[in-house]
Formats: sequence, C-alpha cells, structure tokens
Amino acid sequence: MSPPLLPSWRALAALLVLGASAAHADSLRRFALVAGNDEGGDETRPLRFAQDDARKMHGLLARLGGVAPGDAMLLLNESSKDFLAALTQLEARAKEARARGERTALLVYYSGHAKDGTLRLGNTRLGFEDLKQRLSNAPADIRIAILDSCRSGALTRTKGARRAPAFEIESGAARDARGLVILTSSSADEDSQESDALRGSYFSHHLASGLLGDADRSGDGRVTLFEAYSHAYARTVADTAASSGGAQHPTFSYDLAGNGDLVLTDLRAGGDGLVVPGLAPAGMYYFVDPGGMVVAELDKTPDVERRVALAPGTYRVKRRLSDRLRIGEVEVSRGRQVVLEESRLRDAPFSDDPVKGAAPEGGAWWTVGLSGGVQAFFDAPTRQSLFLSVGMLGAEAQLHDYFRRDWVWGVDVAVGGKQALLALPTLSGPPYKYSVTSLGTTLTSEWPRGTVAPFVGARMAYLVMRRDFEEATYPDQKYAMFSPGLVAGLRWQPLRRLHVTGRARLHYLLYTVDEQRSLGFWELGALVTYQP
Repeated sequence: MSPPLLPSWRALAALLVLGASAAHADSLRRFALVAGNDEGGDETRPLRFAQDDARKMHGLLARLGGVAPGDAMLLLNESSKDFLAALTQLEARAKEARARGERTALLVYYSGHAKDGTLRLGNTRLGFEDLKQRLSNAPADIRIAILDSCRSGALTRTKGARRAPAFEIESGAARDARGLVILTSSSADEDSQESDALRGSYFSHHLASGLLGDADRSGDGRVTLFEAYSHAYARTVADTAASSGGAQHPTFSYDLAGNGDLVLTDLRAGGDGLVVPGLAPAGMYYFVDPGGMVVAELDKTPDVERRVALAPGTYRVKRRLSDRLRIGEVEVSRGRQVVLEESRLRDAPFSDDPVKGAAPEGGAWWTVGLSGGVQAFFDAPTRQSLFLSVGMLGAEAQLHDYFRRDWVWGVDVAVGGKQALLALPTLSGPPYKYSVTSLGTTLTSEWPRGTVAPFVGARMAYLVMRRDFEEATYPDQKYAMFSPGLVAGLRWQPLRRLHVTGRARLHYLLYTVDEQRSLGFWELGALVTYQP
C-alpha cells in the first residue's frame, strides 16, 4: 500500500494563513449541492447510509454553515443528469451574486458508489475528472468538493474511493481566499468504509461530528476548513485501523490562494446547543439521539470549555470509563445553550451502553408489537347488512432492513367483532355475532427523517368473516377470500427501542356468493412495537 497523502508543511502553513475574519465569513454567500445515492448500478450492492449521510450534511450546512434554504439543494438517489442540472442552477445563482459584488462559495458533497474513476449514481456515471474540471470553472470564489465515494461491503462495507491528485499551491497576495479544495474519504488505493454502529460512513460521521464542535480546537466557536479536515483525518484513520478493510486515509487536495481561514460552521449560529464546562471530566463524550444514532462526539480535554451545536431534541450522553459507563440524558431547547451537568450523569455497567444495539449486526432487526384500529367497507349497504364496521385488535412482527435498506416486511394477525341484528330485504331480526379474522403480510419502504419515518407499501390479507346466529334454526355463515391492498403511514421512535406507528390501509375484496361484486374497505389503526 502506498503511503497516505498527508498535507505537506508548506500546505499546512498556507492553510493556517488563509484565514478569513469573522466579517469575511459573514459576508460570504454560500451555495451547497448535497447528494446521496445508495444505488450504484450493475455489479454493486445498495449502500445502507449514503442517503442518511447526505441528509445529515444538508441539515448541518443549513443550520450552522450559513447556507440559506434557497441556496442549498439535496438530491437523493438521483442520476448524474439531475446532479449536473442542480449544479448548473447553483452556478447561475452564484454568478448572479458575484455580479452584485458578493463573494461566493460553492460546496459540493457526494456520498455514494465510485468505481473506475467515476461516481456511480444509480445506472449513470460522472467522471472524477469531469467533476473536477466543472468545479474548477465554476463562477464562485471558493469551490469545495467533499467526496465520500463508496461501494457496498459487509458489516463495515467497502466503498472504493480513489485518492484525488495533488495540487500545487498558488501563492499570491489576493485579499481573500480563492480557489478549489477537494476532500475525499480515502486515498486512491484504499477502500472507504461504512459502520453499522455509527449508521454512516466513518469519514462523513467524523466530518459532521467535527463540524458540530469536536473539531473546534481553538475554542472560538467556529470550525474552519483546516480544523474539519484534520479532525476527520485523525478520527477516520484511528477508527478504521483495526477494521477488516484496513486503515483508511482521507485526502486533502487544494488550489487555493489569498488569505483567510475559511469558516465552515459557526457553532453559535442557531443559538442552541450543549456546553460542556471546563470543570467537566476529560474524556470522550458520545451524544446519541432517540433513534440510537451517535450524532456527535466530543474529545474533552481538562479545564477547557467545549461547545457541541446539537439540534433541539433529547439526547443520551455517554462517557466511557475503564470499568463502567457514565450515562445520562440532556434536553436541548431551541434557542438556548444547555450546560451539561456532571451530577445528572450516573454510573452504569457496560451492558447499559446506549449505543449498543443501535444497529444490529448484519443490518436486519426485528420489532414485535400490538395493534388496534377500525375496519369499514366503503359501500353503505354492505357495511350495514353484509360486512359490518368493526374494531380490530391484533399482533404484528416486522423485519427491518433484511431485503434492502429501509424495507420492512411484516406479518400480522387481527380479530374483531360485534353483536348485531340481521337486516336483509327479505329477513330481519335474528341476533347474531359478526366476527372478522385477518391474516396479512406487508412489504413497505420507509424514508427515515430523524425519529420519524413515513412509509408506503403493499399488503396481502386473508380475511375470514362469520355470522354466528344465536338461534339454532338459522345456519351459521362464513366467507373467506384473499384481499390485496395498499398501506401508508408514519413510524415514530420516541425511545431507543420503542416505535409508534399510525397507518391507513385500502383493500379490494371480490364477493362471489349470490353475485360477483367488487368491494373495497379501509382500515385506520395504530401499532406500538418493541425492538428486542
């Protein structure tokens, strides 16, 4: 293996004197194109976390990176044509801004497959050199490309990025920094890696964690380009050194001139976040969201106050000691800086690790639970006399992420019933018990958004409807039929292992007893599940 491309001392010196003042950072108009693609076309397996990495980066840049909502574009599983079209739109906006005298920066982030010198966006391709040339000619003062290019592997899956070629530094006396910077997740002869435990790639996770505050070694509340890269490099190498894929070395390529250390994120921009006071014990802190995802890390040094720009929400805090954990919970409120109090943490054994089990080995995981709802047919005469509207109670098991990322396969059983009086055109009055038994299987696709995940899918049910008369003179009746349908809803994860789902189902039923009739019914319900 060739040695990693570390920045030369000349490069480091140049970066350290690049430094934009706070005024320069504030006056810089920023544009961002963020793309994540889990699909790489033929001969590749779907990635698990490329889209998630893109969503996190997009939200981080909008919240802390000074990118206005109208100046940021997020592409998920789109083609190279869509990617270039979005880039063209941002270039046009940047050109207009420069014409008005504004300084501009264009940041392009991509997480997905790469092979043979091309980004693989589904079945489409975009060459590294083509993208580099496009960014070199983009009408922005500063162009930054962050490429976390990958192909799928096993538990930590290989991603196959290539080392970007080195650039010579253009020396000059320009008033502000200008030029092109390229960050890649690994060198040309190495594999990049994803982590099921982190639910993301090592590189993107540590880059995002650094931008949230772990890279702010100066303590000034701002994370610069050099700080972010240095942090991501060191943590990625350390975390992958013992992996099956071997150590992974991010690279930094640049063609930058002028002075100004480019600020990527301002930790005070949102007014909210977490402060770890100087008196807090030193060590590595982990911050885990309700979904079990490690959203940020912090390497705390003695007697130094540190800030982590966590978004509003509830987080589990973990600090690992030699023989136990220190864990607790913290609530970050919108617009407020919350101080982490050591007295609110408690000792716990390693078995209580809030990160353990967040992403089960192999990727697939089960939930089991109970459901409740109501079933009714659309046709009024049918639901009044033939198939009545009833409440349903049931049980369900779901297998997540087995067939592919964010697909859920479920099996369910439910029963319902009520007492009624027969009401037919030719006969009325005899009391009976109406009952429904439903056995079903469902396949849905989810779109996780933090702790919530909307979903749609298809369902096949086997229904058994019965009339059991109290009077022996009337024969009991039964009708059974397969019923295909559609399902849509929203899954919410308020706690690490607890899921609450609201959903609606639409089904078709063919009735063939006295005549052939096409019927439809709907179900509204809720499901509470537990992840063992």
